[in-house]
Amino acid sequence: MLVFIARRLFISVLVFFSATALVYVMAANLGDPLADLRELPPDDREAAIADRTERMNLDKPVVARYFLWLGSVLTGDLGTNRTGQDVNGMLDRAIGATLQLVLAATILSIVVGVGIGVISALRQYSGLDLGVTFGAFVCFSLPVFWVGTLLKQYGAIEFNNWLGDPSIAWWVIGLIAVFTGMVFSSLLMGDRRTRLTAFAGSAAIMAVLLTVLSATGWFSDPGLGIVVITLSAGAAAVGFATLFGGLEWSATMKASAAAAVIGVVCALTLGPVLRDPEWWTILLLGVITAAVCFALGHVIGGVLHRRTAIPAAMLTGLFTGGVIFVDRMLQSFADYSDSVRGRPIGTIGPSTPNYEGTFWEHGLNSFGHLALPTMTLLLISLASYSRYSRASMLEVMNQDYVRTARAKGLPERAVITRHAFRNGLIPITTLVAYDIGTVLGGAVVTETVFGWRAMGDLLITGINERDPNPVMAFFLVAGAAIVIFNMVADVVYAYLDPRIRLS
Repeated sequence: MLVFIARRLFISVLVFFSATALVYVMAANLGDPLADLRELPPDDREAAIADRTERMNLDKPVVARYFLWLGSVLTGDLGTNRTGQDVNGMLDRAIGATLQLVLAATILSIVVGVGIGVISALRQYSGLDLGVTFGAFVCFSLPVFWVGTLLKQYGAIEFNNWLGDPSIAWWVIGLIAVFTGMVFSSLLMGDRRTRLTAFAGSAAIMAVLLTVLSATGWFSDPGLGIVVITLSAGAAAVGFATLFGGLEWSATMKASAAAAVIGVVCALTLGPVLRDPEWWTILLLGVITAAVCFALGHVIGGVLHRRTAIPAAMLTGLFTGGVIFVDRMLQSFADYSDSVRGRPIGTIGPSTPNYEGTFWEHGLNSFGHLALPTMTLLLISLASYSRYSRASMLEVMNQDYVRTARAKGLPERAVITRHAFRNGLIPITTLVAYDIGTVLGGAVVTETVFGWRAMGDLLITGINERDPNPVMAFFLVAGAAIVIFNMVADVVYAYLDPRIRLS
């Protein structure tokens, strides 16, 4: 394995430095960087041209300029742009904004897309599978700028107007209820009567829930409350325990239940701590939650069930903590909405300039500006992950070792999670690595639509001004990310399938 990694590392470094030379030559030949100065009055023209020529080393050949740039980069200095601004500072600001923009969208698209693809494969040719396939291809074919513009109009402007009087029309409630019933009925495997019962029950529950929320004005002053927190914790305990250990009252289920109970108790007792915390407080609570749940799974699981009890308990505890976090943030929504004049969903930039508020209000401010660009990137990226994971799972489910596992009498849950899913992830690895590498280079169109000054803006500005240094700063991050994550994909491939190391 070490020889394999060393060989991949050497090839990756060679490719990266070759690419930097090619991109620098292209960036240096974008056009005349002195064109704007030639239009200055004669008294100022010569001095300005001489200053920029010296700053950008325009009196030297392109190859010499590249090696001067490379020598500075190896010392950590990315130089200055054509006006004298420090490119290091520009890159730091751009990377921070890009990570804030694309990180949540990338994680959600991977998790949700792979999950939807696996479920579609397990329900092949069902109503759910056909619906997901249709929706995936529709989203994949939509232009990014068009999706972003529609979301700005209806997800921000119209939605903010609706929050002034948040009542839901009866026909909207009916449509949402019917859609919910169709989703739940398509998830079940059974006869027509079972699916119709699931459709009617879930549609009725959703209709009643929306009617009550609309009548009580919940959307203008939301919150979950201890009842919803308790139900969510219980559902998480059952779900994660079933995923790892099966639907039975075993040590795994007991550990998950204990984690859920502790989470509900914390929701009742941590009010003063969560009134206006700092980020380090939230992180510390998360670490404590993981440690306590690990101990619960280790003790309650015993020797036989420890491997399933620990992850089930930890995921239950962290999920319950996430629900408590969302509840505290929702309780601050009314005050935050008033502070931004009833426009909680933002359309421009990463945050409201010079905004002052509590920890939860700052969180709502960031979320309100992140929601629409994240949804835009999520809708576009979801299709590829769901299609790839579905195709991969269908191929794996027909393999001999999967049929052998079923013939040995293993539960279907164990066949899917232990045998099919892990091997089905191998083709997804390349796609995930490539996407993570590319998103670090920014989402140029999405940034432009929503007014974010991030990596895409750095690239476009450098190209428009015919300035190689900002362009190369962009490429250092984007190119390095692609090379590194593709090398990581090769290593993960070799780990998941040891035969690859022999090639």
